[in-house]
Amino acid sequence: MKKIVLAIGGMSCSACSNGLEKYLLKQNGVQNASVNLVMANALIEYDESILDQEKLEKFVQEAGFESLGIYEEKGEKKKYQKEKRTFFFFLILAILLMYVSMGHMIGLPTIPGLDMHQNPVAYTCVLAGLAIAFLWYGRDILKSGWKNLIHKAPNMDTLVTIGVASSMVYSIYHMVEIFQGNHHSVELLYFESAAIVIFFIKLGRMIDGMSKDKTKEAIQQLVQITPNHATRKVNGEEQVVTIDEIEKGDILVCKPGEKIAVDGMIVSGSAHIDESFITGESKPAKKQQGDKVVAGSINYDGYFEYQAEKIGKDSTISEIVRLVIEATGTKAPIAKVADKVSGYFVPAVIGIAILTFLAYWIFAKNFSMGLNAFVTILVVACPCSLGLATPLAIVVSEGVCAKKGILVKKSEILENAQKTNTIVFDKTGTLTYGKLKIAEVIKDSEWKETDLLRIVGSIEKQSTHPIGKAFSEYLAEHQLRPMEVEEFQEFSGLGITGTVEGKTFLIGNAKLLAQYGIANNKKEEENRLTSQGHSVVYVAEKEKILALIGVNDIVRENAKEVIQELKQNKIETIMLTGDNQQTAEKIAQNIGIQTVIANVLPHEKAKKIKALKEQNKVVMMCGDGINDSPALASCDIGVSVNSGTDIAMDSADVILTQNNLERIVDLIFISKKTIQNIKQNLFWAFFYNSLMIPIAMGVLTPFGITINPMIASFAMILSSFTVILNALRLKGLEKERKK
Repeated sequence: MKKIVLAIGGMSCSACSNGLEKYLLKQNGVQNASVNLVMANALIEYDESILDQEKLEKFVQEAGFESLGIYEEKGEKKKYQKEKRTFFFFLILAILLMYVSMGHMIGLPTIPGLDMHQNPVAYTCVLAGLAIAFLWYGRDILKSGWKNLIHKAPNMDTLVTIGVASSMVYSIYHMVEIFQGNHHSVELLYFESAAIVIFFIKLGRMIDGMSKDKTKEAIQQLVQITPNHATRKVNGEEQVVTIDEIEKGDILVCKPGEKIAVDGMIVSGSAHIDESFITGESKPAKKQQGDKVVAGSINYDGYFEYQAEKIGKDSTISEIVRLVIEATGTKAPIAKVADKVSGYFVPAVIGIAILTFLAYWIFAKNFSMGLNAFVTILVVACPCSLGLATPLAIVVSEGVCAKKGILVKKSEILENAQKTNTIVFDKTGTLTYGKLKIAEVIKDSEWKETDLLRIVGSIEKQSTHPIGKAFSEYLAEHQLRPMEVEEFQEFSGLGITGTVEGKTFLIGNAKLLAQYGIANNKKEEENRLTSQGHSVVYVAEKEKILALIGVNDIVRENAKEVIQELKQNKIETIMLTGDNQQTAEKIAQNIGIQTVIANVLPHEKAKKIKALKEQNKVVMMCGDGINDSPALASCDIGVSVNSGTDIAMDSADVILTQNNLERIVDLIFISKKTIQNIKQNLFWAFFYNSLMIPIAMGVLTPFGITINPMIASFAMILSSFTVILNALRLKGLEKERKK
C-alpha cells in the first residue's frame, strides 16, 4: 500500500469533504481516504498495483472537485492576490446592482434610463446582465453543487445552486413577460438575490481561505528553517550550491553564523551549535568529529566540515512536516460525527425548503413568497460553520503542538489525550536522560579492570541500548581502541553476548545468567549496588561471573515537577522498566511515582499495558527504546521521546521532539482545550441553524421578523466567521500555559 497527499480545490464545507471521501472509498484499490477541509487536501492510501496518481486525480475530478497535484510540503505561495482583485471588481458590481435594484427604496436618486417603472425593459436587462456576471463569478460553486447532486452527495454548494437556479429561472420567466408588455412583472424579479447570494458566499470563502492559511504557519515555519544554499567541498575547492543539488555523501562546509543545510555527520572541525528548534535546549551544544548535526541548526562559533546523510524527504525537518501534514489528514471521532450529521443535514434542508415552498403556493396561493422562502432556507442553512467547527480547531491545535515540539500523528489523539487517567513511563532514557556512567566495578577474576572494560565496551558498542553508550564513552575517554567482536547477539530485555579473541562473554542482567544456567553467587553485591540507585550489569565467561558493574543515570531535571502536576490532574503514574526492583524504586521515590513494575521483558510490558486497559483505564505510555515498542503499540496513546530508536518512534502516536516530559502535560492541556473549543463551535453551528431555519420559513412573520436571501447569505457568513474566530483562539494556548 502507498500513501499520497493530494491538494484539492473547490471544497467549501464538511459535506464537500465528506462526499469526496465517500466517493474515493468506493473506488477499487483505495484502501483508505481522509479528506481535510481546512488543509484542502486528501490523504489517500491505495494499492499501487491497481491505481496511480493520475487515476486518483481523475476520481477527484469525477466527484466534482479539482485535483491540484501533490500537496506541497514547502510553504505555499499566497494565492489570494488574484482572488482579491477579482473580488473587489465584483464588490463594485454588487454595489451597482444594489443601487439599481434597491436605491429607490431608501430615497437615492435613480440612474437615468434605469427607473424600474418608466424603463422596465432597460432596468430588467441591466439586472439580468449583472446577475449573469455573478453566475460566472460563482461558476465553481454552481459546478460543484450540480456534480454533487448528480453523485447523490449534496453539499452546501448544492443548496446554493438550487436556490440560485430557482431564482434565475423564475426571474427569466418574468423577464420574458416584461418583454411581452406585462410591466407589472418587474416587481417579481429576483436577479439581485441570486447575484448577492453568490457574492456573499465568495466573500465568506475568501475570509475562510485567509483564516485557514494562518493555521498552516507552523508547517511553513518548519520548512523555512533550512537554508536555500550550502557550500560544498569538491577536490579542495568550495562551491556554493542549492539544497536540491546536494547528494548523499557530499562534504559540506559550515562557517560561523551559517545554518546547517542537511542532516549529516561532522568529519572535521568543531563548533557550538544551536539546535533549540529540535531539542528545546537553548544553550548551544558542543559538536565535534563523529557527532550528528541536523538541518536548520545554527553554527555559533566554529568551522567544520560535515558529510550529508539525510537529504530531501529523508531529513529530520521533512519528516516532521510529513507527520504534521498526515496528522491533519486524519480525522478525530468527533469530526466524523459532524461529517455524518452534515451528510443527513443537507438533504433534510432541501426537504424542508420544498415543503415550505409548497405550503406557501398551495395554501397561501403565493408563489412568489414561497419561492423567496425556498431560496432563503437553502441559503441560510448552508452548513459552512458546521464543516469548519471541528477541522479548523484540530488544525490550529496541531500547529500549536508542532511549535511546542509535540508531533501528533493522528488527529484522534487530540481528542483522546484529555481522557487519559493513567500514564506509564519507561525509566532509562525517558524519566532519566539515558546518559549512563560507570560508577563502580566489582571484580571476581584476575582480569585487569581496564582490559575487562575494554572487552565489555567492544561488545556493548554493537548494541543500541542506552547502557551500551556508557561503555562506548568509557572507551573514548580512556582512548581505548575497540576490539574485533564476532558472533554478537542481543537478547531483548536480558543482555548481549559476543566473542572476542576466541572467548565468548555474557553481558546483561541476572535473568541472562539464569538462561545460560550460570549460578549467581553475587546477590549481596547486586543488592548493595541497586540500593545506591545503580543499574547492575553482570559480566560472565563460560560458567563464571567475572564482574558486576554498577551503572547510574541522571533523572531528568523536570521529571519530579511533571509527575507532581499529573497527580494534581488526578492522573495515575506508573514506572514500567526492565531494570531491577530496587533501582527502579529508588528513582521512583525521588520523583514521586508510587507504583513500580520492574524486571519485565518487552513482551511482558505489553501484557502489563493490556492488563491496565482491562481495568477500564485510558493508558498513555511514554518510552524511548526498542524494548518499549510493543508496549507503545498496545496502549491507547503511545508517546516517544525524540532521542528514542526509530522503531519506538514508528510505534508511537506522539513524538516529543524536544525530549521534554513537560510536553506530556501540554498535550493533555491542549487536548482538553481543543475538545472544549470544538463543542463550543458545534453548539453555535447547530444553534444558528436551529434559530435561522424557522425564521426563513416565516414562522416569526406574525411578529414582524423576516429575512430574504441576501440577508440569509450575510447571516451565514457571520455564523462561519464566529466559528473561525473561536477556533483561532486556540493559538493562545502557546502562551496560556507555561512553556
